[in-house]
Amino acid sequence: MNDWSYLVQYSQTAFHILLILILVWIARRLIGRSISLLKDYLTKQRGDHPEELKRIETLGQVSLYMASVILFVVAGLVLLGEIGISIGPILATAGVAGVAIGFGAQHVIKDYLNGFFMLLENQVRQGDVVVVAEKGGLVEEVTLRYIKLRDYDGNVHFIPNGAITTVTNMSREYAYAVIDVGVAYREDLDEVMELMKKIGGELREASDFAAKILEDIEMAGVDKWDESAVVIRCRFKVLPLEQWGIRREFLKRLKRAFDHHGIEIPFPHVTIYPGQAKDGSAPSLNVVAKPEKISLRDATA
Repeated sequence: MNDWSYLVQYSQTAFHILLILILVWIARRLIGRSISLLKDYLTKQRGDHPEELKRIETLGQVSLYMASVILFVVAGLVLLGEIGISIGPILATAGVAGVAIGFGAQHVIKDYLNGFFMLLENQVRQGDVVVVAEKGGLVEEVTLRYIKLRDYDGNVHFIPNGAITTVTNMSREYAYAVIDVGVAYREDLDEVMELMKKIGGELREASDFAAKILEDIEMAGVDKWDESAVVIRCRFKVLPLEQWGIRREFLKRLKRAFDHHGIEIPFPHVTIYPGQAKDGSAPSLNVVAKPEKISLRDATA
């Protein structure tokens, strides 16, 4: 009779455990489905705002992660109660241990707090291009614990949120393609800037780039006198993440235009100094032209 009672009791416990696991699985699916439906609804409401879509995707991923953790913790406590382990002492011990662990895990707590506020303030989202902790790249994943970046070379960086003090986001609302162009000192700067405006206008009217450029080229003018060039600065207001492609295309077209109009793009110059004797005289250099090359020969040799 006792054996039969134990068998019934164990069967009931096994049934309860199986039922809890099934309920956890169903609840996890329902949570995932609910978050997915909410994301679809918000996407339809804000489908014309690409920036909002990235935020919705990021918050949906983090919400699913947090809900799953809470669900599994609660299910684990219930399962412990089913198999006869009192959770009261465990909770009391966890409270005491939590204080001790809190002192030793300050960096982890800082990671979660920083991650929470970054998401709350919409500082970074999945799909952004950012620079954080001296690392730059495309944000592939955002959690309360870390940010996952992939740089241009394909390297993946996992950056704890607690190590982030400044976020430089290069993909919010719009960007500027800032371009510095160096020309020789002998060139007419007004002519050069007019040519740059012309190329900028043609670029904005091109079918492949018209939708990416938001405003006409903006000429800042002469930015500095370099060692062998006068540097002229301009910029385009463009869609997020398009600044690099616009800059490359503009420079390619401008190089072709400079070649056509005979505008010199400066390059480093070399001065040859043959030396000087104590009496102040210096040896002369003869330049000898040959069919294939030009050589310098010391006349005193």
